[in-house]
Amino acid sequence: MIKQRTIKKEVAVEGIGLQTGKKVKLTLKGSPADSGINFIRVDLPNKPLLSVGSLKLDAGSLKERRTTLGTGPLQIQTTEHLLAAFSGLGIDNIIAELDGEELPGLDGSAKDYVSLLKKAGIVEQDAPKNILKVDRAVWHEDEKGFIAVFPDDRFRISYTLAYDGSAIGVQFFDMVVEEDSFEREIAPARTFCRKTEALVLLASGLGKGANYKNTLVMGRKGPLKNRLRFTNEPVRHKVLDLMGDLYILGKRMHGHVVAMKSGHKLNMELVRKLKEI
Repeated sequence: MIKQRTIKKEVAVEGIGLQTGKKVKLTLKGSPADSGINFIRVDLPNKPLLSVGSLKLDAGSLKERRTTLGTGPLQIQTTEHLLAAFSGLGIDNIIAELDGEELPGLDGSAKDYVSLLKKAGIVEQDAPKNILKVDRAVWHEDEKGFIAVFPDDRFRISYTLAYDGSAIGVQFFDMVVEEDSFEREIAPARTFCRKTEALVLLASGLGKGANYKNTLVMGRKGPLKNRLRFTNEPVRHKVLDLMGDLYILGKRMHGHVVAMKSGHKLNMELVRKLKEI
């Protein structure tokens, strides 16, 4: 029996949101078996709770360049990196308290979140892990990309990324996701944008907390004022984002996810369909 997991002790980290640029403190606390992943906005009246597993997805989850959970005052922006860390390390039950609307961006990857969780200590609980076993093909596509999941007795992701006009080009990444492989091959991959996109994002009010250290700004010859951690770091970060978005299901998945140029919007559409099976 694969058992559920939580963390042993309380840990905290402070940082700024990649999109809002606002300072925020995140505190992680252990939680009982079968309680799931819960966010609490301690800066709002009555400290409202947002339960990820029972969340109804709507247009509020489809904000540009990041995944946002909740609507109105009770919303949590840019959840994908933290949720990917929960997914990769098999954390089923946890409380995430924050005093702002967006999670800290840290270095733009999930690496620091993984370190924080391991510092807290990961412990098994006396309850079986909830697993979503995909038994039929489920997919969604739009004019830009495609995403599907097929039956598999493991959690596998195959992702193809294609960008013209930068050093990114066409990249492919395929891996059976396990704890060790996630920590080594996916968690350190940082968020990115093309040089041509950077000014547009800033003009639209996004990327206020981004810099050349926590975001790979990709030009024609490579990242500006930075170095790649992997030769195909952008596609690995897309896999990281996808893992975080899929963990909104609140369950470990057994299935083979195949994606081509999929972003948060397409990811969310797949999650919506998987919630119905």
